[in-house]
Amino acid sequence: MTSEQRSFPQRLTKIDALTRGDHHLLREEDKVFFLGEYTARKGFSHSATNNLIINFKKPMDRKGSPQWAYKAVNISKAARALHNALSGSDLSGMTFVPVPPSKAKSDPLYDDRMLSMLMQLSALVQSSNGYELDVRELVTQDCSGPAAHDGEVRPSPAELAAGYSIEDHLLAGVKAKVVICDDVLTTGSHFRAMCDVLEPVLADRSFRGLFLARRAPEAVDFSALFGDI
Repeated sequence: MTSEQRSFPQRLTKIDALTRGDHHLLREEDKVFFLGEYTARKGFSHSATNNLIINFKKPMDRKGSPQWAYKAVNISKAARALHNALSGSDLSGMTFVPVPPSKAKSDPLYDDRMLSMLMQLSALVQSSNGYELDVRELVTQDCSGPAAHDGEVRPSPAELAAGYSIEDHLLAGVKAKVVICDDVLTTGSHFRAMCDVLEPVLADRSFRGLFLARRAPEAVDFSALFGDI
């Protein structure tokens, strides 16, 4: 790792016209922010972001193994990074909503990593700002399915939305700005699915996305093409 790669980013970057094409399901009007850049099919040592994301997403069937402690460490690391990135911002008018995992809550492999991270972020905000974040699981997964990153074909927003349920009892008092939170931005499918199910029931709110990382496009190695020129 270079010196820039040794620490997980502590500043947010906005998806703009130059990067939106890497996440083709996002719309021009979508307000989406991320911390680091994750490179698929690379290992822990590729970058600090890869290290955090791979540990953050460590599956629940690893619980009890020696490597399990790394998951908890990186959930806390992600919360601190977001706290630093959001330092100085007034978050009191926002509701933070985790994207549900691929497994239903009744599934032994259900992973509440995003909710856990947001609750730790809330505790940090309470300590620094004097108020807790408004964190709500507004959307849940009806039935367990494969994780999107495990499949060869990623589900569309409509396919994802079809498996979501709205927690109606949590809708009262949702703040004016709804922040949809997830770990890695890939195609934008999960963000769009969340917007599609929440916008009809929260029509007067604005939506934005907050991601720990975006999937960076893979660099192309042209050396094989040009040989020893």
